[in-house]
Amino acid sequence: MNRFLRLALASAAMAVSTASQAAPTFINILTGGTSGVYYPVGVGISQIYSHGIEGSKTSVQATKASVENLNLLQAGRGELAFALADSVADAWNGDAQAGFKTPLKQLRAIAGTYPNYIQIVASKQSGITSLEDLKGKRISVGAPKSGTELNARAIFKAAGLSYQDMGKVEYLPYSESVELIKNRQLDATLQSSGLGQAAIRDLAATLPVVFVPVPADVVSKIGNNAYQQATIPAKTYDGQDNDVPTVAINNVLVTRADVSDDLAYQMTKLIFENLPRLVTAHAAAKDIQAQNAARNLPIPLHPGAERYYKEKNLLP
Repeated sequence: MNRFLRLALASAAMAVSTASQAAPTFINILTGGTSGVYYPVGVGISQIYSHGIEGSKTSVQATKASVENLNLLQAGRGELAFALADSVADAWNGDAQAGFKTPLKQLRAIAGTYPNYIQIVASKQSGITSLEDLKGKRISVGAPKSGTELNARAIFKAAGLSYQDMGKVEYLPYSESVELIKNRQLDATLQSSGLGQAAIRDLAATLPVVFVPVPADVVSKIGNNAYQQATIPAKTYDGQDNDVPTVAINNVLVTRADVSDDLAYQMTKLIFENLPRLVTAHAAAKDIQAQNAARNLPIPLHPGAERYYKEKNLLP
């Protein structure tokens, strides 16, 4: 009996050990709307991780982007998230007006990535050619307190405008905003995204549009270093024959402090070893550069990510 008992206990111990070793590493990637840039790049990252991180089980979650992503990370409901740098700074500081009730001190940076460009697109029929022309018009500015909507508030304020100046303000994601413009229920939409964004490409291919410039003097009045002068190059979209001055805000890949150092290291390393695959997922990823990824971050680096940058002599 004792012999059988010992064998049974040994078998049980081996089963527990085997189950423990086989337990998958869950990596949930928090992105944005499916018609934006976060989502396809997130899908590309998930595919890289599923092949490159042994035992990983990856998933990609479509969200309302920056603000929701950061709150979900803080709550432990994701391992990697896309977010705009200004939203990350607001989250770290606990800016309630930006959608963060308390400081989110569990956040850690993996990498700075590509810039989001503010793209204000109006139907040509609307007659809008400048920020001032938005007065009295119908416009969509993204989901309430999303990263896009916070960008809209900052830019309008710098231009001496407010939502009260508009004829109607809708809080809608990219694709829904575009559909309303097609149906002549909206005049314009402000979208914060990488260049070549799918919903804007669809709109520009469907009807004549105008890209509204954000002048340099407006950018300088925003008073936030996360906002930098930028240009939407000519021919980025159908019918866009000239460069359009605008503003850009960098994106950051963010994780949690309690993600293991080894996993954070692997997540960081695999991104930079597979950048061509991410460019295939979306052209905006061509602006992701390892030499800039650890610079000007609004929150501390995760120690696992820091290990990778030290190995490559990329720390500023």
